[in-house]
Amino acid sequence: MSLIASLIAAASEEASSLPIPPIGYAGIAAAVFVSLGVVMWSYRDVSNRQNLKHTPGSTDHHTAGH
Repeated sequence: MSLIASLIAAASEEASSLPIPPIGYAGIAAAVFVSLGVVMWSYRDVSNRQNLKHTPGSTDHHTAGH
């Protein structure tokens, strides 16, 4: 083989290798998914708390007309 052909073969072989095994990418994706799920779980009751503060007949002075 010529020098150029061997350099091209070496470059293409090195470019296709992954820095971590494929199962590592799956682990990272699963960790991101779980962490986003925890963030979403932390907001599970926010809308209920906001609705309880502004129920009709409350003594909130901001709801009264001027």
